[in-house]
This record gives sequence, C-alpha cells and structure tokens, in this order.
Amino acid sequence: MEMSDSIVNYAKPVHILFLPSGLGVGQMVPFFRLASMLASHRCRITFITMLLEISTTESILINNFFANHLEINRIDFQILPLNTSTCSISDPFIMQIDAISNSLHQLGPLVSSLDEPVSAIVSDFILASSLSQIANNLNIPLYNISTTSAKFYSTVAYLPVLLSKDPDAFKYCSGNLEIPGIGSVPKSSIPRSWLDDSPSNYVLKDYLLPNTRALPQVTGVFLNTFDWFEPETIASLDDGRVTSSLPLVFPVGPVGNYNLGEDNQCSWLDEQPAESVVYVNFGTREPISAQQLREIGEGLEICGYKFLWVLKEELLELFGNTVLVEMEKKGKIMKPGDYEAAIMDHPAIGLFVNQCEWDSVMNAAWSGVPMMAWPQHGDQKLNAEVVEKAGLGRWVEEWGWGEENLVNGGEIAEMVKNLMGDVNMKINAMKVREQARKAKEIGGSSEKRLRKFIETLTAEQK
Repeated sequence: MEMSDSIVNYAKPVHILFLPSGLGVGQMVPFFRLASMLASHRCRITFITMLLEISTTESILINNFFANHLEINRIDFQILPLNTSTCSISDPFIMQIDAISNSLHQLGPLVSSLDEPVSAIVSDFILASSLSQIANNLNIPLYNISTTSAKFYSTVAYLPVLLSKDPDAFKYCSGNLEIPGIGSVPKSSIPRSWLDDSPSNYVLKDYLLPNTRALPQVTGVFLNTFDWFEPETIASLDDGRVTSSLPLVFPVGPVGNYNLGEDNQCSWLDEQPAESVVYVNFGTREPISAQQLREIGEGLEICGYKFLWVLKEELLELFGNTVLVEMEKKGKIMKPGDYEAAIMDHPAIGLFVNQCEWDSVMNAAWSGVPMMAWPQHGDQKLNAEVVEKAGLGRWVEEWGWGEENLVNGGEIAEMVKNLMGDVNMKINAMKVREQARKAKEIGGSSEKRLRKFIETLTAEQK
C-alpha cells in the first residue's frame, strides 16, 4: 500500500536515533516504517540494529530495507553475552531483553561518536526502564513506539495505579477493571499471563510493571492508530484522564507499509473475482494447536469460498499430501512473508481472518477489508473490541481465547459464510478506509501529529 506523507521543509534537519530491541525482524518493522516516514520529511535518521540471532531470510529482509533507504545511516550494535548462570528466569525472550539491557551502557560512547548531535531516541516500550535513565544522562528526549491499540496501551499504562489501589486485581479472572477515560475492561479480556496463577506471571511483575513505571520519564509515545478509529481513548490520553503522568501520544497511523522482501503480489489472486477470497493469516508465533489448525483447514474447505491461507511450511505436515491436494483445488496456501499489505490491497480479498495483531488491523483499515477477529492471546481481545466498535469487522467473542476452546470446522465455515455475505460490514469497512486515508493527508490528524513531533524537536535544537 502507498501512503502519501506530506513533506515539510525545516530550517535544519533533526537527527533521530532509532534503537529497536531487535526481538526478531517483526519487532523491527514498525521502526522501519516510522523511520522511512520521518526520512521523507527530511529528518536525518541513524538506525541501530542489534539482533542476537538472525536467519538468512531475516538478514536479507533487513539488508533490503537499508538498500532501499540509502538516506538512513545504519549502525550495528554489539550485544554483550549474558551470564546465564545468574538468570532466575529461563525464558529465551526475557533473557534476550536482559542481554540487551545489560549492553545499553555502550550507547553513550556510540552517540558521542556520531558526527551530529542526536535530537531524539526512538525505542521500544520493553526498553523504557533500562533506557530512560541513560537517555536522561545524555540529555536526549526518549520516545517509544507502541505496537498495540491505544486502548490496550492505556490499560498497560494504568497498571501501576491499578495495582497500588488493589494488589489483588489479577488474583481472580472475574469482574471488570475500571480505567479512567476508558471505562470498564472485562478481566476476561486481559492477557491470561497477567493473572496471579499464571506460570508466566513474572512477565507482568518483572518486566511490564517496571517499564510502565518508567513511562513518566519518556517524552512521547508513537501509536499506530488514528484519531477517528479510537476517538474516546485517544482523547483520554491527550487530556490526561487515564493518568496525568503519562507522556504525550502521537497517533500517526496507519503507519505505511514498506515492503522488506520481494514484490509478491500473488498472481493467483489476479485470477479471482473481486471480494471472493478469504485471506487467513495468524502470523508465525501464535500458539494454535494442531487440532485447531486442522479444523480451520476443514472450515476453509467447506465454506464455499476460495481462500488464501498463510501457513508455516513445517505445519503442512499436519494435513498430509492428499488433504493438501484437495485444499489446493479450493484455495492457495502460502508460506509467510512480508507481503500482507500487498495482499490486503488486492481487490480479490473479501474477508481477513486474523487474531487481531495490531499491525494487521491497521493494514486492514487502510485497505478497507472486513475482519473476522479471532483473538488468541495478549492484547488481542481489546484490539478486537476496537475493531468491532470502529465497524471494521466482527469479533467472534463466543469462541473465547484460541487456547480455551476447540472451534470445529463447521462453525468456522458458517461464520465465514455469514461475514462474506454481510453487505453492511463491507460498507462500514470502506468507511474506515476513507477515514484512514483522510488521517494521512496533509492536514489530517495523523499528518498533523507527525508534523508536531518534528516541529517540537526543531524548536528544541534552536
């Protein structure tokens, strides 16, 4: 998809340092997109990459981005090895965060070695606690990129206040959480890992809360959403109703897609009639059981519509050659790649089945593709609520979290049929598309927020 960002001329380009945590290429994509947007506004960008482990495919994708954006200066950052014998938690994700945090003291000398002063650092929420003091010592404002909805961000941001009032807030999964400016959030919609009896509750206590408590030291947070899509939540963040200590928010979405890989438009789609294909993509990290994947396959086979299903190659073994041959007669299975936005923009797509991963939601909003929202974990139930309220699709709330229930193929097929035939939902999704594009135009809400960010930095360097 193409998103036209207005180019504003400033007396002296600001110099922005991007520092993503490097927890996989997927985590870096929002940084690539925002960096490209700001570079198009004549900002000078230095981009630090610090991946511990990287596949050949990921390396190609990253190199492609920088080859296509020669105006962006790339610096590779050395992550120091972590002493695993001192780690109390064996979670590889958490250990990688610890390794990155323990290496950030190298940032000062690196910044000093650059040929121009840095106007701002843009990093992950997950590094807010480790990086806020370092940025303060360097006298450089720190900004975060949020990769979720404004609603879920607000819920996370309110956690320190909530738990100070009620330390047992997550002891039982019943009732609602009351968040100022947001309203009631059902406990059934919060991540299960936050509950006291969850084996992964340490993520909340040891990592989420410390980073949330560091937010008052962050100057601003970029949100990949737009005012029209989440009006009440964004207004509450703007006027401090969620909590007055939060940083400024910059809803600049939908943040444009900048293809990292080959231009894979899928020629098979060109042969299909308009709005006739069901696009199914649950990403590569969702914990969907083998049995549920088989039921999804059966549902797609019997739903009566052609389908395009993105599935990891190793999961194809679940179906067997005979089943796969039959499925390929009624649809197409593709391996994962960086082409979701291109597929979503194709006129053949009539419905998008997804867990409500927020980047995918914004792709659907930009293209006006109705969603069948099927949350699996984390922020996805609150994201699904936003999708349904905005008119972009239907949240199949009765199916619960993906891990809770086995939804049979017949139910899936019936839901797909109903949504593919829902004319009003298609009309509403096109209204979302119209508003998403207005937000990005010159004078649109997202364009003005981005311009405000640049003008603030420009004024500070005078």
